[in-house]
Amino acid sequence: MTAEMLRRLAEILEKIDNVTVLTHMHPDGDTIGAGFALTYWLRSVGKKANVKNSEGFPKKFSFLYEDYKDMDFEEKAVVSVDIADTNLLGSPLDEYAEKVDVCIDHHKSNREFARQSFVDGDSCATCLIIYELLRNIGAKINPLIADCLYTGIATDTGCFMFENTSPEAHRAAANLIGLGARAAYINREMFQIKSRGRILAEQEIIGSMKFEHDGEIAVITITNEQIDRFGFDRADLDGFAGIPLSVEGVRIGITLKQQAEDPGTYKVSVRTVDTDASAIAGRLGGGGHNRAAGCSVEKPADEAYKTVVAIAEEYL
Repeated sequence: MTAEMLRRLAEILEKIDNVTVLTHMHPDGDTIGAGFALTYWLRSVGKKANVKNSEGFPKKFSFLYEDYKDMDFEEKAVVSVDIADTNLLGSPLDEYAEKVDVCIDHHKSNREFARQSFVDGDSCATCLIIYELLRNIGAKINPLIADCLYTGIATDTGCFMFENTSPEAHRAAANLIGLGARAAYINREMFQIKSRGRILAEQEIIGSMKFEHDGEIAVITITNEQIDRFGFDRADLDGFAGIPLSVEGVRIGITLKQQAEDPGTYKVSVRTVDTDASAIAGRLGGGGHNRAAGCSVEKPADEAYKTVVAIAEEYL
């Protein structure tokens, strides 16, 4: 994000108070890290702020909010973080769809729904934008805020292995470690620790993986029945998205995840090696990044599978 945009964003944040910070449904490390980092910083400079999510925050991120408590105030400003479209707010936060004052995001597919949008589609994570914002204004980044920002940068870059990992991401991570971010602990929690149910589910799901287009497309499907039977947290579902792409020769990895609230809908995660994932997801009303994107398909599993694969094949 340009210095001018960061300056304007800082000026806005300095003027507002009694802030509600919104994060997207099916929260990941970037939206949670950005939401809590911004909230903690606003509180540290004497402002009132709360962070919200339509589904609550997954237990695996509890190290970021163990001592967090909502403040009591009359809301005067609304900021969204890592949200490209209001349909990602989920219920009941969808009531904010027309009320967002400031949007901070890194998705090129951002719909610019807020009164003022600060979007850097070249940034690897919204947490990197917030880090740059705080650094530019000379703000104090305490160890808890450093943990939040490191979590978002690490998770959105796949522990610095994805193509979106930039020199700026590495520099920010190094500086955040210097400011107290627990990198080793966070990396282990985010990328190594798995529940027994998750491990057993992976065995079954990997065993049922399907291949298309001479092995260049790999697809896994995760059903509500499997989630219930193995008893793993739905917050772990994002971790499955990288599995299909880990197979040699696969260029497009697709994960279909049945939705608990609407069993007739499958959330689709697309990961790619050298094709545009956002273009594939965009054909189905979704969006995201060049190598990682998502959408939803309101069809039975077999039809959803055929629909997404047919579109993916066009990009090979």
